[in-house]
Amino acid sequence: MRREVPPPWLEIVERNVPFYRMLSPEDRQELWGHMQVFLAEKQFEGCGGAEVTDEVRVTVAALACILLLHRKTDYYPLLSSIVIYPDEYVGERRRWDDAGVVTEGPEPRVGESWEQGTVVLSWKDVLLDAESWDDGFNVVFHEFAHQLDHEDGITDAEGFLPGFPEGSPWRDILEREYEKLLTDDEAGRWTLIDPYGAESPAEFFAVITETFFEMPVEMKRDHPELYGVLRHYYRQDPEAWVREG
Repeated sequence: MRREVPPPWLEIVERNVPFYRMLSPEDRQELWGHMQVFLAEKQFEGCGGAEVTDEVRVTVAALACILLLHRKTDYYPLLSSIVIYPDEYVGERRRWDDAGVVTEGPEPRVGESWEQGTVVLSWKDVLLDAESWDDGFNVVFHEFAHQLDHEDGITDAEGFLPGFPEGSPWRDILEREYEKLLTDDEAGRWTLIDPYGAESPAEFFAVITETFFEMPVEMKRDHPELYGVLRHYYRQDPEAWVREG
């Protein structure tokens, strides 16, 4: 954590990670410490012709470690490798309909997170999402939020915070906001939160993490209680970054 930051790494982060410019000097120092550990522990692999360069490794590490600032947590302990594709790739997806019938087929993807061991990312989309830092979409935030979910048990197949007692304020807020998204999505109404979050509680947590960091002003305005839950969980207040920046 105390290693000196190589100047080329600093140039990469300043170029590819606009969030870095919003952080305080203390947060920047903490981020670099987390990144050093992350890069020492995690294995990067290229697929589909992708070349794993320092730019790839440092950019992904910076975005992933923003989620760790101020939190007492390990460095994604369930994760061992990050697989990089040059662009969108094709994976297999299973779907269950209301009758319980399962269908399988190919699906284009820009990222995925496995419960044990691996995050997969499209490098093109990592860069596009990082450049558009205020549109509510960030594939690294999304997939690494899944890793935090696996680690902390934030969701399960039934809902949110299974280890919390019934009536927990955080649990109630997450459940209420999730049900509202389901209702709005079924009715075809526009929502600040990406309707992909209606797929499952796990996707909801990943999507609201993207919104929290990328559209904090709007989220605090439209979903203040949900913003408060994430502010406490992540120990950060990105709305203040925007307001003060």
